[in-house]
Amino acid sequence: MNYEALVQNHSAELIEKLITHVVSQDPVEVLFNFEDNDQWAIVSMHQYEEDLEMSLRMHANQSMDLFVGYYDDEDEFHEIVHVLTEAESALLPEGLKKIMRKVVEDEKGMRLPGNFLSAKK
Repeated sequence: MNYEALVQNHSAELIEKLITHVVSQDPVEVLFNFEDNDQWAIVSMHQYEEDLEMSLRMHANQSMDLFVGYYDDEDEFHEIVHVLTEAESALLPEGLKKIMRKVVEDEKGMRLPGNFLSAKK
């Protein structure tokens, strides 16, 4: 299955896999990034053997997306951005959303224990 179809048809599973990875890290890095007038908080995981990056981004307007970046067989980089639905956003731990909001507001990344991000409320 190609990555476009995977994101389109199985985004919830990708989000759960990413969240499981992120909250298991110690420490977790929630980074701040921007491009032009857009800014966001980001948590990522890399699968180097597959030339794959998956990230969750929370933008300044509180919208969230799943970003998948990968290299194809010709070493060209491709990006897929999937805006999270309400149901997909509900999969995210409240602790993670709270920290991502703070990172965007402060325009400054944070490092903290993964178990802090897994808090439900």
